[in-house]
This record gives sequence, structure tokens and C-alpha cells, in this order.
Amino acid sequence: MYQQELNAACDYAHSFLYQGAVATYIPQLSLADPGALGACIALPTGEHFCCGDCETRFTMQSISKLVSLILALQTSGYSKVFSKVGMEPTGDPFNSIIKLETMSAKPSNPMINAGAIVISSLIDSPTPFEDMLEFTKKLTMDEGVALDEKVYLSEKNAGMRNRAMAYFMMSEGIIEGDAESYLDTYFKMCSVGVTARGLANLGLVLANDGVDPHTGERLAEDWMVRIVKTFMVTCGLYDSSGEFAVKVGIPSKSGVGGGIVSSVSDLMGIGTYAPALDKKGNSVGGVRVLEYLSQNLNLHMFAKR
Repeated sequence: MYQQELNAACDYAHSFLYQGAVATYIPQLSLADPGALGACIALPTGEHFCCGDCETRFTMQSISKLVSLILALQTSGYSKVFSKVGMEPTGDPFNSIIKLETMSAKPSNPMINAGAIVISSLIDSPTPFEDMLEFTKKLTMDEGVALDEKVYLSEKNAGMRNRAMAYFMMSEGIIEGDAESYLDTYFKMCSVGVTARGLANLGLVLANDGVDPHTGERLAEDWMVRIVKTFMVTCGLYDSSGEFAVKVGIPSKSGVGGGIVSSVSDLMGIGTYAPALDKKGNSVGGVRVLEYLSQNLNLHMFAKR
């Protein structure tokens, strides 16, 4: 059943791909194939159902914000983290700077760029990126996860808006320490290469409240996972999060590399890859795959099963 429905979802999504365009503000991302599409469903039994380009590597981009948030909560604690970053959706683009100056220098949530840069400063470790990389390997069950050096350098060279936000927040006391080192960590985290299959495994761990169902190892405390999944619902698809919650209703997080990770509690993880994005920065194909699966497999978080 799952393979049949996934194949149908990918067929459905294909017709929408060219309504979007690949990201160009990070030059290296502009090289992606706008016609690429892959998806994977991961079950607690160890079964995987895949279609299309599910083994193609692409960079996590904003999906890495889920991993860094868990690490910050693990190393700095709830009180410290949320003294520096808020919990509210913004209704603004993910890279917007306007509210930092006009409303509060404390970022609205950890899923926008400003919030994620602050979170990178709250991973209390001498090797924050290396810790994030190893943690991502565990969460995705993929030893092939690695830094994409070309994307990292492209992102670092093009990241002037992120620098502006970081230095402004440092001037306001939100970021403490060396803003440039935190920015470097953030750029590297965004540039970690994963696959749709790996994202499905990440979604599965979150669906299982932080426990790898295959090994029984607890990778994150359940209260941390609950926080992360809540942000996935309220802020996971930037300023399309409300519409996505109504139409799809699955906790999800997108990235401008073309990935979306989704988590259906106690049931499955879903990973999608399609680098053509809509105007708000979300994968056109990935959103359509998830719309189809939600409707046809009754996956909405408020649906009766």
C-alpha cells in the first residue's frame, strides 16, 4: 500500500515542479536540477518505501535548525535557550531582518535565520559543528552525511544579510561572544549533505519521541522532541506554515536546498527532495507529495485513525 501511494504522490507532484525555481541567492544551489524529485517513507519496522531521486544528496539548509535546536537544549537548557529566542511565528520571510530592529532584537523563533544563528551560539561545546555532524549521522542513520564544502563556501560568501543580523543581535546583547564564529558554524550546519531517505529516518526518530526504533537508543529527550515538533507545525514552512498545517497537517520542516522532513507521530517519517521552490522558499514538489500522502493515507495530525 505505502509504495503504491508514494508512487502516485510522486506522479502527482511531477506536474507542479516547473511552477517553482531553484534558489539562486546562494550561487551553488542554483546548479540543482529543477526537475529532480524524490521521496521516502520510513517505518519503525525498518521498512523504507522510496520513489525517484531519494538517494540524491543535497544540503539540509534550514532543516539543520531542528538538529541545532536539540543540541542547544541539550547543552544550554530550556531557560537559557528561550531567554535568547522566542516561540512565535513571524509571518515574515525566513531571512527578514525588519522585526529585529522594529520590535525586538530577540528573534521570534528558532526556525528563522536570525533565531538559528542565535541557537548556534547556544550549543555549549568546543566543537559545535562536529557535534552537529555526528548527531545528524545518528538521526538520519546515514554515515555518508558530510559537509558540502562548495555549498558552505558559496553560502559563506553570499551571507551578508545573515552577518548583518548576527552583528546587530551581538550589539543588543542577544549574541554573546564571537559572532563570526557562530556564523561560520551556522553556514556549515546548513551545508551538510543528506538524502530524502535520511530525512525520512530523521522524521521517524522524531515520530518515535527521540528514540531510534531500530536500535532502541534514545537520541533526544521526549520533551525536546515535543518542542521541535511544535515549531515544525507553527514555523516549519516559514510564512506558509498556517496553510500547510490546514492542508497537510503533518509536523514538517523545509529547507531551500529542496528538502522537507515530516514526522507522523507513532507511525512514520517522510523525507522529500525537489529543489524547485515556491516564492516563500518551500519545495513545490515536496509540498505536493505531502498533500497527496496526507489525504490518501489520512495522516493529518487531527484526523481520526
